[in-house]
Amino acid sequence: MMGDVSVFQGDLFSLHSPLYGDVQGERTVAEFPFFALSKKAHMTPMVFESGEARIEINPSKTGVATIYDKEILLYIASLMAERAEKGEKADRIMTFTANDLFRVTGTNSSARSYTSLKASLNRLQGTQIVTNIETGGEGSDSSFSWLLKADIKYIKTLAGERRVKWVEVMVCDWLYRAILTDQRIAAYHHDFFKLGPIERRLYELAKFNCKDDDGFKLDIGELAARVGCASDRRGLEYFKKQLRDVSEQDSLPEYTLDVVETKIPSGRGGRPRLHTMIGFRSKIDPTILANAVDA
Repeated sequence: MMGDVSVFQGDLFSLHSPLYGDVQGERTVAEFPFFALSKKAHMTPMVFESGEARIEINPSKTGVATIYDKEILLYIASLMAERAEKGEKADRIMTFTANDLFRVTGTNSSARSYTSLKASLNRLQGTQIVTNIETGGEGSDSSFSWLLKADIKYIKTLAGERRVKWVEVMVCDWLYRAILTDQRIAAYHHDFFKLGPIERRLYELAKFNCKDDDGFKLDIGELAARVGCASDRRGLEYFKKQLRDVSEQDSLPEYTLDVVETKIPSGRGGRPRLHTMIGFRSKIDPTILANAVDA
């Protein structure tokens, strides 16, 4: 357990944090199910195939990196993108304070949070990904980890307590190219970190596929695969229930979700088949609506 977790101010000049702008996500990482959706250790390999894209994710000894571990990657990507936007060089090695990460993600700065941070870094470093998806015009046949290096730097006080100085990570080539070469980056809503696992994936898919007033639709089976949910009959029924809850509660920031069911007649006169499509639409900005009414 880490007791006093304050940061030495004299060391801050060398850090890449704090993050001043929005949290930004990268499209390739957002479009596909690279992360486990449960906090419970996922110990079996995950495989996703759609069209020509294939992803195989193998767990570390503590499981596959989770959608909550991804918060760290979003934070790092945001720091890198912010530096690039300023015309500064963004290295693969990034240093930041845990307190700034916690500020951005809405996490309290407790000893338990630091223990969870260490576990997340270990999963991000230990999870192995094999994919034919290219970034920056390059690909690889070998496996890679999200982080090649992950280290929480600390010193010990005279009382024997650990005092955290900073966190240092090195991102993999694949992610580095995605962020700085492809530059398919979008700002996330500040309420993203309040969402549950499935809502986070729905939001990300909406973020990169809803353009202007045009929404987009996906078959529920394809959406389940893209989100990372079970796509067997039982899994789809549970997923449909969750989608209806999201739709009724209107819980996604910026976007509205619709569950549209259509009865498909049977060619042999039997019971019609129920086909489910999920639609996403951008919400109307209330300030724009107010201005339109005033005009």
